[in-house]
Amino acid sequence: MIDLGKKNLLGVNVSAVDYEAAVAKIIDAAENRYALGVSALAVHGVMTGAMDDMHRHRLNELELIVPDGQPVRWALNLLHGTALPDRVYGPNLMLKTCAEAAQKGLGIFLFGGKQALLDDLQSKLFEKFPNLKISGTMPSRFRKITPDEKLEIIQAIKTSGAAITMVGLGCPRQEVWAYEFKDDLRMPVLAVGAAFNFHAGQLPQAPIWMQRFGLEWFYRFTKEPTRLWQRYLVLNPYYLTLVFLQWSKLRKFDPTSTTPPDHEILYG
Repeated sequence: MIDLGKKNLLGVNVSAVDYEAAVAKIIDAAENRYALGVSALAVHGVMTGAMDDMHRHRLNELELIVPDGQPVRWALNLLHGTALPDRVYGPNLMLKTCAEAAQKGLGIFLFGGKQALLDDLQSKLFEKFPNLKISGTMPSRFRKITPDEKLEIIQAIKTSGAAITMVGLGCPRQEVWAYEFKDDLRMPVLAVGAAFNFHAGQLPQAPIWMQRFGLEWFYRFTKEPTRLWQRYLVLNPYYLTLVFLQWSKLRKFDPTSTTPPDHEILYG
């Protein structure tokens, strides 16, 4: 098990952990009913925090941010000497959490996406984990919600008997959701993004060799160029530039230099 604590990456506190440590933290929070905001961040996710001090505050209030992308793992190893042997890939973290939850009888709640996606996802998860307890699902409204609707969502999740909530709203909406809901839910809230689509069989994952060499971004770009061109062709070079500046100490990135949000966004 590897747990080297949180490390500063462009002002975002990323946990230098492996799968075993991450899952252990999630299960402990589920069994003991305390808030644990979890996100798996690749380059795009880290950059949302690096470029926006209000969102950086939200990210740094999450208790567990794992290095989802190989470039994030490489940066931790370069900047902090963590020697992490592998990333903690969000879709795999979701499956490992489901496996442990099934073994321990802990229910999960799936929030986000369309109902058809959630139906497919449930079927696929039951195929992998016959003993998994899915306490409930709720599709996204694909709009901002009212404070009353937030209370309704909280009530639905809490009364479902779930011990873990998994959220698939896409980055950065799902991280905002985790930040705004985790303390009321008092359970692990995992922002897992495209993992819903991958595991439901609606979106193909990159070949393992591309994932290993940090080329998953290129594979996804070829599948959705119109939506992802700016994320990858603009943000990736900018990320490398900022990592160089942090490594060379030409620029300071302070995780405490943030602006707390003065209101909730309430994505739903």
